[in-house]
Amino acid sequence: MIPANRMAHDYFTIGQLKIMQEAITLSVFIPISIYFFKEKWTWDYLWASLCMIGAIFFCFRSKLFS
Repeated sequence: MIPANRMAHDYFTIGQLKIMQEAITLSVFIPISIYFFKEKWTWDYLWASLCMIGAIFFCFRSKLFS
């Protein structure tokens, strides 16, 4: 579920809330899948994380540099 309540939507756009949700989900799910479910670590996790960092930067850069 997207954390889009009235207070958050007053400050963030829907796209920013969705990117925030995905970043939180992946930052929790990847370590859990590696450590608890013994998923094999691959370089794809690193590249996906770098893409997510890029998405976060471009989505929030108007708030960062304003």
